[in-house]
Amino acid sequence: MDLIDEPAEGQNTPEFSVSELSGAVKRVVEGEFGFVRVRGEVGRVSRPRSGHVYLDLKDDRSVLAGVIWKGVANRLKTQPEEGLEVVATGRLTTFPGQSRYQIVIEDVRPAGVGALMAMLEQRKRVLEAEGLFAPERKRPLPYLPEVVGVITSPSGAVIRDILHRLRDRFPREVLVWPVAVQGDKCAPEVARAIKGFNALGPDGALPRPDVLIVARGGGSIEDLWGFNEEIVVRAAAASEIPLISAVGHETDTTLIDHVADRRAPTPTAAAEIAVPVRLDLLAHLESQGARLSAQAAQSLERRRERLRDLSRGLPRKEALLETPRQRLDAAERTLPAALRAVAQVKRARLAEVASVVRPNLLATRIAGDRATLARLSSRLAPALSRTLRDEKRRTHEGRLQLGQLWERLGAAFDRLVSVRADGLASLDRMRRSLGYEETLGRGYAVVWNGGAVVTTAAEARDASALEIQFKDGRLRPAGGSTARQAPKAKPTPPSQGSLF
Repeated sequence: MDLIDEPAEGQNTPEFSVSELSGAVKRVVEGEFGFVRVRGEVGRVSRPRSGHVYLDLKDDRSVLAGVIWKGVANRLKTQPEEGLEVVATGRLTTFPGQSRYQIVIEDVRPAGVGALMAMLEQRKRVLEAEGLFAPERKRPLPYLPEVVGVITSPSGAVIRDILHRLRDRFPREVLVWPVAVQGDKCAPEVARAIKGFNALGPDGALPRPDVLIVARGGGSIEDLWGFNEEIVVRAAAASEIPLISAVGHETDTTLIDHVADRRAPTPTAAAEIAVPVRLDLLAHLESQGARLSAQAAQSLERRRERLRDLSRGLPRKEALLETPRQRLDAAERTLPAALRAVAQVKRARLAEVASVVRPNLLATRIAGDRATLARLSSRLAPALSRTLRDEKRRTHEGRLQLGQLWERLGAAFDRLVSVRADGLASLDRMRRSLGYEETLGRGYAVVWNGGAVVTTAAEARDASALEIQFKDGRLRPAGGSTARQAPKAKPTPPSQGSLF
């Protein structure tokens, strides 16, 4: 038997299920706090893969859980960061799964300028810790760029000041990328402009700038906030083109100033930094040319003086030739006696050799050479005969081998011709068996109209000159084309082309 709980006697208090009670609390909370604005410090921030944002709003005594749905989080101007004091707008609701209440946030704004500065300092510390503001990352600007890229508003006074100053100092080609310089569109448009200039190729329709200027006039911290966004700072850090930051007046400072390769206090100063003064360059070149000419003349004169000084220390040419002349005169005096002495020595040597060479000795030497020659001649004839016989034998063997090779070549050629002839005959038989001429031999015919095949009765009625091809030739029907309906023939199996 089932046991049913009943209210105790004398008690009229209704009983609720957990879900009923949670739903009632949810309706009360949402009815009383359908729209609220809460000021507090952002505590824990969680961003799961779903895209929603979960956070805590806290003060010195309480903590309020909050949630920002994905669609709202993507539209927020200010993203919540831990430690930032904000004013959150939304509605209170409950989460029955954990018996807690929370605020569903529709908008988040910093709680005054102090909060913006705190968020700016925190973001600056994070980016600085990554090394984006390191001095060694900054690159030198080109001395005289060919193309200057300017990222600014096309309708403000900033672009006019930059173009005017560039025209006065050194006219250069200028590419302007128009962007919004304040508001929600500022940061994404400036980041896209920096990336777009870097994406230009050297051979594209537009030339790639040699230096970039990101410029804006002065304003409040809220007006300049787009240049403090992380996407702008990272785009400037990733730029391969040197970048000059000219945002605000001299006292205004944004994060793009820290990451840029050069900061200019004003947009006009950025133009002055980008290019030198043309007249100053011409004057400097003339001055340097004059200095070079003067230095060259002075150097040449000093070298002439040095050469003259060195030439004074050299001896006279007469003094240099005195000793060689004396040596030549002495050799001239001793030369005849030396020649006579050498001739006497040579005569004595010749007489000594001539005394040894006698006629009978020469005759004996000649007789020995003749005997050696006769002995070699007697051995040469048999050697030549043997060589001749060997050559004849090798020639005869070569002719025999050549004959055998010729016979083998002829037999191989005959076999090849026979194989090719058999293959050709086989292909011809296949051609005849696959061609329509063989089909004509089995009682079929082909109807021609000039050079075209007739495949339908309508074509036959409209034909001007019909021919029927049989196995043994073609026949033109009497009377040309005829419109008479042919008698119905016995069904025939389907065939290829126009055979019937």
